[in-house]
Amino acid sequence: MGISIPDVVCPFCGCLCDDLIIHVDNGRIIKNEHGCAISKSKFLHHLDDRLEHPEIRDGDSHQTVELKTAISHCVDLLKNARRPLIYGLSSVENDAHREAYKIADLVGAIVDNTSSVCHGPTILGTQESGEAAGSLAEVKNRADLVIYWGSNPQFAHPRHISRFVKPPGEFIHDPRTDREVWVFDIRKSITATLADRFVKVEPGRDLEVLSALRALVRGHEIDVSEVGGVPIDTIRELAERMKSAKYGILFFGLGLTQSHGRHHNVDAAIRLVQDLNSYTKWNMMSMRGHYNVAGANKTLTWTTGYPFAVDFSRGFPRYQPGEYTAVDLLRRGEVDVLLNIGADPVAHFPKVAVSHIRKIPVINIDPKRNLTSLFAEVNIPTAIAGIECDGAAVRMDGLPLYLKKVMNPPEGIIPDREVLQMIYEQLEEVMQ
Repeated sequence: MGISIPDVVCPFCGCLCDDLIIHVDNGRIIKNEHGCAISKSKFLHHLDDRLEHPEIRDGDSHQTVELKTAISHCVDLLKNARRPLIYGLSSVENDAHREAYKIADLVGAIVDNTSSVCHGPTILGTQESGEAAGSLAEVKNRADLVIYWGSNPQFAHPRHISRFVKPPGEFIHDPRTDREVWVFDIRKSITATLADRFVKVEPGRDLEVLSALRALVRGHEIDVSEVGGVPIDTIRELAERMKSAKYGILFFGLGLTQSHGRHHNVDAAIRLVQDLNSYTKWNMMSMRGHYNVAGANKTLTWTTGYPFAVDFSRGFPRYQPGEYTAVDLLRRGEVDVLLNIGADPVAHFPKVAVSHIRKIPVINIDPKRNLTSLFAEVNIPTAIAGIECDGAAVRMDGLPLYLKKVMNPPEGIIPDREVLQMIYEQLEEVMQ
């Protein structure tokens, strides 16, 4: 007899949709109600491509070993490392973060998470200019003007619009007439086809458009015909519409953070939103990708005061993006051991960084096989948080949510936090 588990949180993207109904029968997930196509695939195919046993490299292949043997090998690698790097953490739950930071503090490692290659500029812009933060519930209930800038949620966050923009809210009775959706992007994306307005911006010129919008909002005139490929009359119209909104929200993605200007783009967007708050109510929010990348930033900040790129080598945390970020460390060839937790840097890092990864021992902690697991010195499989173990994660708006366990992991597989705790406890014994 199957069971249905309601109110399950989806551990895929930063939306952390919390309304899934997961049907389990005879030890298998047979249905995912309400989930997007990616969510359904993650739940229904969670057993595919799994790392089934702990492995240690033996020449050109990997040999299956006992968990305690793999843990001991990890301990040997970390205790003898001079410049270890702990990377990933955006696809594991918060308790695993705590254990990783304890290891970093003990061995003097550097900790970096995946935000350094995605929304790191968002954090730098926020540190420079402040944060005009709000919640997704406020968006759903109040926002009459929604802007997506440099993001394509229909592709990357499939239920973002359907959950928080299209439904009616407390003050938005008919979203078709009470709410406008605009998209700013370099091309007409899938999301743009659903929007009320699409504004095409020339690649790399977001900063100019944002600066022009800010000038017009503040009442200045601009004696040009276009800015960043956008006619000045259109920008003037947009500025007036932004000022007249009852509640506006600016969602932005990697199109803003990873184009020319980077954190200066985010800084300009923040200052625009701050200016708009002199006339009405505005917030902004980054479209976070991995389901707990926001959590990785939050937990590291709670622990050290810094959100990413933190160095423990002096016995206290030091923060320096560009110096202690993973790609920069690997590009310079400084790292001698990589502890990778729930990420796939070999698949996503630049070639020069991957070249160094292939020269050093890699401890790979992950539920599934990936490109990094092919080159790892040690592979340790773990349970998938939100499916095979519980935990906590942080939604893109900063709201912490509880991840449910809906079924048991494969035999012998334990959560990331327990693997990391075992590594820490053995390290503590041998380094006393």
